[in-house]
Amino acid sequence: MKKLLLAMVSILMLSVVLAACNSGDKETEGGGSEEKGNTKDTLVFGRGGDSTSLDPITTTEGESFKVTINIFDTLLTYGKQDTTLQPGLAEKWEASDDGLSYTFTLKKGVKFHDGTDFNAEAVVFNFNRWMNGDADQFPYYSMFGGYKKDEGHVIKEVKAVDESTVQFTLKRPQATFLKNIAMSCFGIASPTAVEKDGDKFRENPVGTGPYKFKEKANDKIVIEKNEDYYVDGEPKLKTIIFRTIPDNSARLNSLKIGEIDVMDGVNPSDLETIKGDANLQAIERPSMNVGYLGFNVTKKPFDNPKVRQALSHAVDKQAIIDAFYLGMAKPAKNPLPDSVEGYNDEIQDYEFDLDKAKELLKEAGYPDGFKMDLWAMPVPRPYIPEGKKIAEAIQANFEKIGVKAEIQTVEWATYLEKAAAGEFPAYMLGWTGDNGDPDNFIYTLLDKDSIGSNNYSYYANDKLHDILIEAQTIVDQDKRNELYKQAQEIIHEDAPWIPLVHSTPLLAASADLTGLVPHPTGSDILKNVEFK
Repeated sequence: MKKLLLAMVSILMLSVVLAACNSGDKETEGGGSEEKGNTKDTLVFGRGGDSTSLDPITTTEGESFKVTINIFDTLLTYGKQDTTLQPGLAEKWEASDDGLSYTFTLKKGVKFHDGTDFNAEAVVFNFNRWMNGDADQFPYYSMFGGYKKDEGHVIKEVKAVDESTVQFTLKRPQATFLKNIAMSCFGIASPTAVEKDGDKFRENPVGTGPYKFKEKANDKIVIEKNEDYYVDGEPKLKTIIFRTIPDNSARLNSLKIGEIDVMDGVNPSDLETIKGDANLQAIERPSMNVGYLGFNVTKKPFDNPKVRQALSHAVDKQAIIDAFYLGMAKPAKNPLPDSVEGYNDEIQDYEFDLDKAKELLKEAGYPDGFKMDLWAMPVPRPYIPEGKKIAEAIQANFEKIGVKAEIQTVEWATYLEKAAAGEFPAYMLGWTGDNGDPDNFIYTLLDKDSIGSNNYSYYANDKLHDILIEAQTIVDQDKRNELYKQAQEIIHEDAPWIPLVHSTPLLAASADLTGLVPHPTGSDILKNVEFK
């Protein structure tokens, strides 16, 4: 009996030791949530692609903004789940009656993560840095009409009136000025850190946000709580780990076994499985996006509008939605979604009509079709969750009109570089709106000012440009909306893209996660996220 009791005690002790070892392995692998007492304070966020830069003004891709929006604050910010303007680093702001001057009153006592002061001179430093660059360095700054050397540049001067007051003087009114200011790419960086690290700042970001950059290694980016954050009680978590797991199904499996706590890029086909698992929860992100197939209109045969129109008639959008989105998307006919003001619902989409497509190809001089490369994204995106499979569906559509498309791809950062350089004759991409304004879709993606940044089609139409600049300049929203409707008519006729879908992106999380309110811009500030 004594031996039996001794054996039972030994087994119990061994179990305790093994349990402790398992817990240690989990932390070493970084695959789960660190626990402190009964409260988890580490979040592991699984996503499909890595960040290409941690200096938000140097990139246009959403995987970077997912991280940097938690490191950098902006002068203004958006509502919790909309794009209404809210105070950020600026407590209040005032516009002059003529729309040519904006004065911001800044929060006092705010520090950058390196301990230096945030003040008006820091704002001036950041804007001077950006406006004196170019599209290769700071592609998103084109939102202000180009760069200082460009005729269309909107900002005449940025001046520090005093320690906590900064004033912008514009050359012409810009209706979108305040909404642009709130975009996460215009996060205010520490001047000291920028001057110290130069081009390496994108690897050592320093802002004023709720989390501080800690490290980037392999497939992980780690940020940690800013203990000196100026909002009491925020952020809730101690550490956030962004982990890249490219395959959607593999990422979901990691969520199921507790290696990660939340994921985006959920396949719509997995939604019912998630809803049926008591340990998980499904979360929908408000839709404000477009997925599209673009053509470089400077390259043959896509320099011919009839070719682009023919291919527009050859894509069965509804079949793609039925197969890959399971009702979580609707067909797109314009470059902006109907949730954005100025949407033109009177546009008649290019119906799926193979005979019409063949007729247009014949008129364009390609009665027997042609061969082409179709570039497909290597990572899941909110608007196109399965890039290769959707490319294969389009490939099959094109085959029916004699167009033989060979699908190509390359890793994500290179994909974006090549697209921006105009190297892809036909490519798949998409866009999630940054500020809820039609300008952020049409001007940003298809105006000639945006060639080299987000206009990957190298599409330039002077009439369209004049309309878009006029729409930027006037403040009457109804008049602006009418101009954007005219813009969509021009784009529809020229067909530089085939707009494919507007999707409702899905996330999944462990059931004990609270405080995650997905933002329509696709970038989530995680300062109020915690575990029950």
